[in-house]
Amino acid sequence: MVTPPLTARFTWLLSAGWALSLGLAMAQPAPAPGIPLPLNDLSAFTSPTPNWRIVGTVRADLNKTNTLITDKGTGILANIPLAKMPDDPKVPYKYDLVTTLQHGDVDLEFDYMMASQSNSGVYLQGRYEIQLRDSWDIRTPNVHDNGGVYERWDDKRPEGQKGYEGHAARQNASRAPGLWQHMKISFQAPRFNANGQKTENGRVIRIELNGVPIQDDVELTGPTRGSLFADEKAVGPLRIQGDHGAVAFRNIRYVSYDKPRPELLNLKYAVYKGKYEKEPDYDKTAPESEGATKVLSASVNRIPNEFLIRYTGTLRVSEPGEYRFNLGAPGGGGMLKINNQVVVAPGGWNGSGKATLPKGDLPFELFYSKFVDWAQPALGLTVAGPGVREFVISEGAGSNGDEVDPIIVDAPSNTVLRSFMDMPGEKNTQGRTLRVVHAISVGSPEQVHYTYDLDKGALVQVWRGMFLDATPMWHDRGDGSSRPMGMVQRLGAPMLFLSKLASPQAAWTADTTGSGYRPKGYVLDESDRPTFRYQSYGSSVNDKIRVLADGKGVQREVTIANPAGDLYARLISGASITPMENGMYLVDGQEYLRIDDVAGAKPTIRDANGRQELIVPVKGKVTYSILF
Repeated sequence: MVTPPLTARFTWLLSAGWALSLGLAMAQPAPAPGIPLPLNDLSAFTSPTPNWRIVGTVRADLNKTNTLITDKGTGILANIPLAKMPDDPKVPYKYDLVTTLQHGDVDLEFDYMMASQSNSGVYLQGRYEIQLRDSWDIRTPNVHDNGGVYERWDDKRPEGQKGYEGHAARQNASRAPGLWQHMKISFQAPRFNANGQKTENGRVIRIELNGVPIQDDVELTGPTRGSLFADEKAVGPLRIQGDHGAVAFRNIRYVSYDKPRPELLNLKYAVYKGKYEKEPDYDKTAPESEGATKVLSASVNRIPNEFLIRYTGTLRVSEPGEYRFNLGAPGGGGMLKINNQVVVAPGGWNGSGKATLPKGDLPFELFYSKFVDWAQPALGLTVAGPGVREFVISEGAGSNGDEVDPIIVDAPSNTVLRSFMDMPGEKNTQGRTLRVVHAISVGSPEQVHYTYDLDKGALVQVWRGMFLDATPMWHDRGDGSSRPMGMVQRLGAPMLFLSKLASPQAAWTADTTGSGYRPKGYVLDESDRPTFRYQSYGSSVNDKIRVLADGKGVQREVTIANPAGDLYARLISGASITPMENGMYLVDGQEYLRIDDVAGAKPTIRDANGRQELIVPVKGKVTYSILF
């Protein structure tokens, strides 16, 4: 495989967050909002067939294969396969949907919903398929599963080898059918010279599925199987597969990158010896060395520490507009001026800034000062702007030479790990991100995992995919926290599972005060799966959480000895809880809750502080499942 371009490799590092100490600023500018693909009708597509329709709502029946149920309205694009879909040799792939949009380099994102056991795909430029599929119960995905870059195909190859060069998702980050999923794709189109000869293969720079990176820098040597075209071009349409299964889309947005990149010209450098914590008076300071160069780099200098490199030159801007810059200057600091204006002010090792630039050749100046002796010299600068995807305009990415290899905890067998656990989106009383300080995360070989709060007897979160990133807990001195690595369903700020209520509408107990809550640890079964024990409101409680045998979620069985008559269990909360058939509830369109056994008690959906809660009177045992 050809070594990936520095742009592609660096974009991945920035986004993935693995390199904890990159010299460049890790806080990236907000991505462009993108252009929406209108879904009030089908006018954004060429010759749509009757299987495609615009609808207002959609849902799936988990018990019915390849079935979506829709209601009238706009905003959602749905493929409802026809009873008969005969092939037409004159119009191959006639039931697929093709956009009028033609794209080259593009960032594409969309929400989509799969029907049970359904199959579809999105073809970039009509040629390179990203697989969409109901892979809910898949433990180890292959190229045919959700998020895979589909394989190429050659009938001349030996049997069993006809498919080649497919790339499976690195983990299964899929949701259940009937739940909205979110995919983000960064694509770099193939490059061609003036004679139309391909000079560089296309690339899938990155794919995120439900917030989880699943692909990075996949080289596309040619169209994948089922391509609309046999050749490759610089541009092509988006195409959505329509003859395989029921699927729905909404919020389709794209950002095209079709403008020329800014260029650095006439670059000169001067190296000054000494410890410079601010810009020196160059007229009064003689450089140690100076010369011309073609690239920004720390390597023009041979002094290991206490030096300053000053670059001057011209930045040629072909497309006027607002540009964003990230500057990495490890071991000291840096400053960037363009068109005689400060864009990145002097400061720490990482800096960023914006500038509205006119078209033309603009004065460029940058300095890099290093005075921390243990840091390795490095310099990095990235640029992004109108129609220009972020790219590295320097020689390197600005690493300080002290990158950290991630410390990953797998769960090949049932695994229990204590750590702090941060809850993004939830705040503590000081307005900071809520941290669960007595968290236990339980991993399973089914690759379905959960976190439990021993302080409140609360199920905090569940997730599918890889287990834990323990880098922040164990690297160097650490901060005691770990992070889920898969597709996470967070279940809100931890609250007591049990509470005494004078009526079903009474306020829930926010903490353990007055509850008599006392944690009693946990016991492991023969398979090393914990059952948590605690006392609350005078009752002894056993809280057993188990991964479902099919890997589709977790089941929670809570047994309460001698419960009080006014004791309730709070099963889940959300912005929206919608009852469905067979004891099922849809929560925020993100997970299902299934009532398995509540000893004949009647669950209640109630409003609480602008949200909804599902509660049930306790009669000795409460069993329910979270499917996600």
